[in-house]
Amino acid sequence: MTVDTQTVEKLAELARIAISKETIEEVSNRLGDVLQLVDQLQSTNTDGIAPMAHPLDEVQKLRTDAVTETDNREDFLKLAPQTEEGLYLVPKVID
Repeated sequence: MTVDTQTVEKLAELARIAISKETIEEVSNRLGDVLQLVDQLQSTNTDGIAPMAHPLDEVQKLRTDAVTETDNREDFLKLAPQTEEGLYLVPKVID
C-alpha cells in the first residue's frame, strides 16, 4: 500500500507536526511499509489458534501487604526549620 505525499501532509497537519518537504517522501515510504506490514499480519491464517490475554504464560508474584517501614514522623519534624501542630511550615512562594 502506498501513501501519497498529500496524505502525509494532511496527517502532519492533523497531528500538528512539522515535516519538511525533503522528508515527506521518506515518511510516505515508511508509512507505506507500516501499512504493508499490517496487511501482512491481517492476512495471516489464525484458524485453530486460541486467543491469548498475554503472550507469556507467567504468574505475577505477590507479596504480603505489610508495613515494613518505621514511623519517623517525629524525628523528621524535629529536623524541619519550622513546624506547627505536626505540619511543616514553608515560605510563601506565590503571591
